[in-house]
Amino acid sequence: MIEERIEKLKKLMLDNSMDAVLIFGDTNRNYLSGFTGNESFSLITQDKKFFITDSRFTEQAANQVIGYEILDYTNNGSFIKLLSDLVEKNNVKNLGFEEDVISYKTYEEYRNGLKCNLVPMNGIIEKIRTIKDNDELKLIRKAAEIADSAFDHIVKFIKPGMTEREIGIELEFYMKKLGAKGLSFPSIVASGVRSSLPHGEATDKVVSEGEFLTMDYGCIYKEYCSDMTRTVVIGKPSDKMVRVYDIVLEAQQRALNAYRANVPACDVDKVARDYISHMGYGKCFGHSLGHGVGRDIHESPVVSYRNSVKLEEGMVVTDEPGIYIPDFGGVRIEDLLVINENGVEVLSRSPKHLICIK
Repeated sequence: MIEERIEKLKKLMLDNSMDAVLIFGDTNRNYLSGFTGNESFSLITQDKKFFITDSRFTEQAANQVIGYEILDYTNNGSFIKLLSDLVEKNNVKNLGFEEDVISYKTYEEYRNGLKCNLVPMNGIIEKIRTIKDNDELKLIRKAAEIADSAFDHIVKFIKPGMTEREIGIELEFYMKKLGAKGLSFPSIVASGVRSSLPHGEATDKVVSEGEFLTMDYGCIYKEYCSDMTRTVVIGKPSDKMVRVYDIVLEAQQRALNAYRANVPACDVDKVARDYISHMGYGKCFGHSLGHGVGRDIHESPVVSYRNSVKLEEGMVVTDEPGIYIPDFGGVRIEDLLVINENGVEVLSRSPKHLICIK
């Protein structure tokens, strides 16, 4: 699979007049090498692949990285000296670099230390990453399965009087017990009026009767992320709480039915947004409907009213409409999906009916 990815990259390099690319960011480098560490570099030309690291990672790289020449830059004085030598020996005139990863200071070092043109890569590796192969999908399915198991556990664990932080810690601990490497992102655990905060990370607030509790979380399993959200009620909900919940659930299901290959992302977003607006809460849904998920928790494509890119088979995206009402609370319901020709494969299997915890 890695060789297939590299062949796709080489074609895009030719299309963009790049003789080589320097990969600095952990996500792209590891995607194209199989390495699971950090603070290393890859240099890929049309006929050679170099993995550049230091003495901390040479043994790990030798075990994980196949098909690359592994180089220890500490044996060459400095990384920039080794890179300069490789650029010269491989006749690299145009070197692609990750302009959204390196700092301006590093860019200046490369520009002054290398005898070649630096060419922004403009997300060509990220473009390859949007379509997941079968190996990637297996890992994402497992990450989603762990998140589902955590939800089944947490609704039995939660009791009024607990803090949001206690609930977040239990989610993390349980997912790690099931094999997760870590969290996809800091878990959002927001209750009561705080549930109107779309990114309300857990605090010491006590969860009380008559409140919404929104939990947005995911885990990393063998470098791949999951992402899901469920909103529950502690105790008995008010009529308004039930109404808001039902609107979000209907919007989420309508969007779920609209997702499929060759449909513009903005059209799917519009399905959910129009329904929420029709029900009187358009101003309470400010974020996009969804986003891509893979090695990073936020990847392309963004499923928003601003993005007309067509969805493709093999993309993994979220479906997460919400309504957020200040001084009242909020609801978000999120599934993780795989796009296919006829619709989607829903990876998030946890129930979506309104669960009331007593």
